[in-house]
Amino acid sequence: MATYAEAYSADRSLKGKLRRRLVRLVHRRPLARGPERPMVSFTFDDAPLTAAVAGAALLETRGLAGTYYVSAGLAGTEAPMGVCAEPVDYRRLAKAGHEIACHTYSHLDCGQATGPGALADVERNAQAMAEWGVEDRVSFAYPYGDVAGGPKQALARRFSTLRALHHGLIEKGCDLNQTPAVGIEGPDGEIVARRWLDEAKARTAWLILYTHDVRPDPSPWGCTPEVLARLIDQAVADGFEVVTVREGARRLGL
Repeated sequence: MATYAEAYSADRSLKGKLRRRLVRLVHRRPLARGPERPMVSFTFDDAPLTAAVAGAALLETRGLAGTYYVSAGLAGTEAPMGVCAEPVDYRRLAKAGHEIACHTYSHLDCGQATGPGALADVERNAQAMAEWGVEDRVSFAYPYGDVAGGPKQALARRFSTLRALHHGLIEKGCDLNQTPAVGIEGPDGEIVARRWLDEAKARTAWLILYTHDVRPDPSPWGCTPEVLARLIDQAVADGFEVVTVREGARRLGL
């Protein structure tokens, strides 16, 4: 298997596609009620340093906070979307009110892992983050957005929400063990995100947006500061409650 630094991607075979369809039908934890007002969360996967600096600043200057899904094993390393943040950066983010949430320690693909293997890697990640002084880890995102039945079942009771990458909104009946999200990435990332913001407003739902790096020349998985700023400002202007994933879950009684 290629290393993450070589831009490893999840299984795209027919078997992998069928597994992704079937796993959404099992080990479900339906949300009992939807939000009373539309909510949006701005999240950053793998926490490249640009997201921890430029992305955080765009939220902080507006009095807002985001969620950073962290793989502790990547801290300070070179990833496909740039150098990842380090413990000192995560401590600063937490102090500023941002949520430091969990990936797996090694950016393990939960679509290829066993349940015990995924759980062990998650616990290793939580321990490393605790040693950094970052506590209250209640939100999780599957690296690559992928998961098999074993890891989904093993992690089901570990976090209030477990986020995947299929498009959709969080509303009544949504599976909290595999919540949807929409990426702000690629040339049409802003257009797609705006479309889902409009949908979330119309349906009084919770939308989770994610990106990776935030820089003028983003990777295929990132966005520019200008795009992120416009989306934040649209959400505020449209009356969304901009919340961390932890806060959004709390408001839904999770």
